[in-house]
Amino acid sequence: MVFKRLLGAIGVGGPAVDTVLDTGVALPGGPLSGQVHLRGGDATVEIEHIGLELVARVEAEHEQGESEGTVAFARFTVGGGFRLGEGEHRSVPFGVTLPWETPITELYGQQLGVVLGVRTELAVAGAKDKGDLDPLAVRPLPVQEAVLEAFGRLGFGFHSADLEYGHIGGTGQRLPFYQEIELTPAPQYAHAVDEIELTFLAAPEGVEIVLEADKRGGLFSSGHDALARFTVGHQDVHTRDWVADLDGRVRQLVEHRPAHGAHDPYPGHGRHGDHHGHHDGHHSGPGIGTAVAAGAAGLAVGVVGGLVAAEVVDEIGDFFGGDED
Repeated sequence: MVFKRLLGAIGVGGPAVDTVLDTGVALPGGPLSGQVHLRGGDATVEIEHIGLELVARVEAEHEQGESEGTVAFARFTVGGGFRLGEGEHRSVPFGVTLPWETPITELYGQQLGVVLGVRTELAVAGAKDKGDLDPLAVRPLPVQEAVLEAFGRLGFGFHSADLEYGHIGGTGQRLPFYQEIELTPAPQYAHAVDEIELTFLAAPEGVEIVLEADKRGGLFSSGHDALARFTVGHQDVHTRDWVADLDGRVRQLVEHRPAHGAHDPYPGHGRHGDHHGHHDGHHSGPGIGTAVAAGAAGLAVGVVGGLVAAEVVDEIGDFFGGDED
């Protein structure tokens, strides 16, 4: 889907921009290519630069509660330094590389409710306008897909996915936010845990995986969180028994109650670094609605809280329109 808009900052009769991404779904750390189509207005203008900005809808916690906003997490200059004549049509091809920590937006073709976009900025004679916005679809890396597939085989279900503003202390996180994928417990763990929260922090050498178990309280104790963190190389995706590995890690989280004050592996930071601590009831992503099979014995992915995938794409303009980082 392409959103076309006359550049208001330039005035009526100014140039128009239309960015078209190449077909297909991108990968974290992978290439993103396309064309920026320009149409000249009523006069010749100097195109100073053409910029692309990757943006995401991100949740933030503060004293007043939670809020959502747009965060730009990468910027690229893909052209500029030429004159665009009156009524002239020109296409500028581009190829950029996505950050490794770019969140995933779909699994087996099913939308997860995470919204990313590519916004185009055109600078003409000192005036700038963010004149075009296109949705960005990102599928998992092989390691990420293997982890999600293994959780599905263990009986876990997909509950929601969102982007949280903040930093997970003690990790190699680079972006100002992280993706949190919330899984409903498998039957064998339902008595002990409310949910498993999963975060991927991809890098060129591998993927750092953070697991958080939201453990149920007992008759004489309150619930608490247990955390685990490990890194897997990209080359290890086919050499590991993922089901057994993750089952062992989850079992260790669930069955071994850490000593008081020792359950946080990132002392002084907490799960969410210096920005905020663990929180409850923030499930803003897709809920378990009409579940569909996500591959053979794969993770069950729900319809986005009654909002089908096409509507998520259609409303991307509402999510990002007029919202600056």
